[in-house]
Amino acid sequence: MTDAQPFADVEDLRSALDREGYLADDALATALYLAVRLRQPVLLEGEAGVGKTHAARALAAAAGAPLMRIQCYEGLTAAETIYEWNYPRQLLAIRVAEARGAPLAETDLFTEEFLQARPLLAAITHPGPTPAVLLVDEVDRADDEFEAFLFEALAEAAVTIPELGTRRASVPPVVVLTSNRTRDLHDALKRRCLYHWIAYPGPERVEQIVARRVPEAPGWIARQVAAAVGRMRRLALQKPPGVAEAVNWADALHALGVTRLDEAAAARTLGAVLKYPEDVDLVREGGLAALLQHG
Repeated sequence: MTDAQPFADVEDLRSALDREGYLADDALATALYLAVRLRQPVLLEGEAGVGKTHAARALAAAAGAPLMRIQCYEGLTAAETIYEWNYPRQLLAIRVAEARGAPLAETDLFTEEFLQARPLLAAITHPGPTPAVLLVDEVDRADDEFEAFLFEALAEAAVTIPELGTRRASVPPVVVLTSNRTRDLHDALKRRCLYHWIAYPGPERVEQIVARRVPEAPGWIARQVAAAVGRMRRLALQKPPGVAEAVNWADALHALGVTRLDEAAAARTLGAVLKYPEDVDLVREGGLAALLQHG
């Protein structure tokens, strides 16, 4: 089967992302377009909260494609991402067969009828014509063994089910891997991928993003939150706030009916933007007035 190309060019993809509420610069839009056009995995790295996961979600929505997500964690095994057998349904089939006096053979229990596809198998067997988007989120949290398996599976666009054989993609998925760089990934996997680093955006871009993500909030909230978050990032925080935290803060201020981001409003809502008590203390010690200076 020949898969459909959902985007004519980089600008077409960027416009489609924009319609989904995701603002991508030219470099990120180019990396995502090449991942779609060349069907080569793209590795998005950056600090937590800069929009890596959201980029994959927006790409899938813009392409009109299903999103299959593998959330990585320590101890994740290959089998957990490929398939599992529907044991309750198998047991029911056994009981029904026994009641009819026609016991099932073991081979009767390991068929398509009882197979439950996990994200990797679902992405590989997606029939198209538009390819599925496979998001491998926080791949740096997985073990070396899973990383090695993932490299092989992506290189072959295939997985093997012992009872049923090898499944190869007729329409290979678009693969987006994300990493917060908690550890270095193997060179072999990185060589396989396109690469893009998503940096913290500047205040103007943060303002635009917040305005898109919290459209019901007045414009001053997006503007003042973006400015304050930019100043926070210049402090020696354990976890500088990203775009996600800026959006959360704006959402919280709007939900509380705040009419001005002053010291009192900031003090009440710092938990929406800062996630460590040491960071909250550092911001308070530096003075909320300096953080919130307007103009």
